[in-house]
Amino acid sequence: MTTQANAEIREIKIYDTMNRAKRVLEPITPGKICMYVCGVTVYDLSHIGHARTFVTFDVVQRFLRHVGYDVKFVRNHTDVDDKIIARAAEKNIPALELSAHFIDAFNEDMAALGLLPPDVEPKVSTHIPEIIDMVAKLIEKGHAYAVESGDVFYRVSSFEGYGKLSRRELEDQEAGRSGRVGSDVDQKLEKEHPFDFALWKASKDGEVAWESPWGMGRPGWHIECSAMSTKHLGVHFDIHGGGQDLIFPHHENEIAQSEGCSGHDPLCNYWMHVSMLNVDGVKMGKSLGNFWTVRDVLEQFHPEAVRFFMYTAHYRNVVNYSLEALNEATRRVVYLYDALTRIDETLAKAGVSPGDEPPTQEWFDKRGEQVIEPYMDRFESALADDFNTSLAISLLQEQAKLANDLTQSKKKPKPPAVRTLLALRENLTTSAEVLALLQREPAKALLELRDLSARAMNLDIEAIEQKLVDRDQARADKEWARADEIRDELLAMQVEVMDSNEGTTWRIHYQED
Repeated sequence: MTTQANAEIREIKIYDTMNRAKRVLEPITPGKICMYVCGVTVYDLSHIGHARTFVTFDVVQRFLRHVGYDVKFVRNHTDVDDKIIARAAEKNIPALELSAHFIDAFNEDMAALGLLPPDVEPKVSTHIPEIIDMVAKLIEKGHAYAVESGDVFYRVSSFEGYGKLSRRELEDQEAGRSGRVGSDVDQKLEKEHPFDFALWKASKDGEVAWESPWGMGRPGWHIECSAMSTKHLGVHFDIHGGGQDLIFPHHENEIAQSEGCSGHDPLCNYWMHVSMLNVDGVKMGKSLGNFWTVRDVLEQFHPEAVRFFMYTAHYRNVVNYSLEALNEATRRVVYLYDALTRIDETLAKAGVSPGDEPPTQEWFDKRGEQVIEPYMDRFESALADDFNTSLAISLLQEQAKLANDLTQSKKKPKPPAVRTLLALRENLTTSAEVLALLQREPAKALLELRDLSARAMNLDIEAIEQKLVDRDQARADKEWARADEIRDELLAMQVEVMDSNEGTTWRIHYQED
């Protein structure tokens, strides 16, 4: 994906949580975007809700680069945390060994989903000096205080703008406190105010810890992101993102820490938050028995089908995970790959390969002028309007449908048709790259999608293959009625038999659009 740093860049609108409105993206440095996204706490495998957040920001960075921005993307790993320490103690292994294992697992899962890696992936454990320095500065400026136990707390009452992101008054902050701040409650007797939060925690025996001016200890949850974003992007950058559940207290506390330390307001120009993922209409949770890790999902569904599913709802709206929704997404991705395959097969009849120069400037028909030529502008306009992926994939499917219409003839295509198909293929592949779709060799992808769908439908692939062998034998023996009977048996199982000069194969039969 190339950039056009010196070219005029398309106007993009982003919904800014701070202002509760869409705003035109105006980068601090022309042509460059600095973006920080909060990563996961690596004490376990990542779940499908995490995937939704990171797929969203993968599209954000891909699209920004596509339209010409130079992007610096930072996403952290929280590798020091109460949950990590507790889980490591259960397993009787060092905390950093546990977190290192799950960092590797997280990166494997994100790569499997087709995410581009961030430019920088900082970890808490490698930024302790920066964290200690920030805590010391906050104490010096009166925004923080140390107590006898060795803990250090942020003095919430010292920061006039506290609550401006979540729009909560200080007196109302108790409502909405997440489980992640529960450990602070244990220290409430030492706090000046019940809503002050921990910047530095004195370590207990056997816990991972570092030396500090306040004794052996480790960072609190919120200070890490302030220290890491400041180090890698400065005291003022363009976009800060994460899940909607991080607005309070995490991002609210980040603002207080970062702006309190640097004196620069604002920390960032745009706050982006991705809404929740429900499972069958209910909030996902292990206690409810509806908890899905990324690996659970990828055992059943193709990565591109998972991404397509994510795109069906705007990132600021709740998306509902269900087997039906993933099956439908699978069908749609198959349709896209089929379109690409049909284009290539039709071009091959004319002796043309993808990427060849078109043989004529004439369009095949009016659809070329009306649908194909303006397509990329329409596609980019959809994503430029606060990353509207649901509209973007509908436009992508529109192009696939046109490909289906234009490749029905078995005749060798004439030059105008070749030009139309080459332009259509370019539209499909260029736009799909922004969404990380159509990223595999079509024949291989279709086989992967077929086999995953078959397993999801509880079909016995070996039994299907055996039926095809039996059918081939029936045809060889000229038992045509038996061959037709086997074909009908398979179709009743939603298995479509396909005969060609290369032999017989099969696919999942989907109803036509």
